[in-house]
Amino acid sequence: MNALDYFNARLEATISPMDYLRLAQVDPEKYFLIDVRNGPQHVRSLTIKDANIIPQQELSDHLHKIPKDKEIIVYCWDVWCNTAAKVATFLLEHGYKVKELTGGIAAWKEMNFPVSDSSNDANLSSDSCGC
Repeated sequence: MNALDYFNARLEATISPMDYLRLAQVDPEKYFLIDVRNGPQHVRSLTIKDANIIPQQELSDHLHKIPKDKEIIVYCWDVWCNTAAKVATFLLEHGYKVKELTGGIAAWKEMNFPVSDSSNDANLSSDSCGC
């Protein structure tokens, strides 16, 4: 793969926080954002505003909640975490259109974009990161 093919593939498979925020404001019904981070709930309590919380370890049990008619955007912890890439691969294999949010929740918070505190939600959690 040459450099041009690499960068084109990267752009096709990812979306920046700035681009996602802008595009979701223009057409919010086009996207379905999923926080796929694993780990204890107390460390995952801060999420991107309006994200659907489906940890990677629980994805198979909740696949029916993910619409096939929307572009799926997945995110995890940071650039060092590959959980979102694992989920993107799984969803692509199941016929979804998917992109990974570059930088994860860390990049989103760094840019002071809208977040929610889900510490009061009744989400299932796991103690294993799965990265």
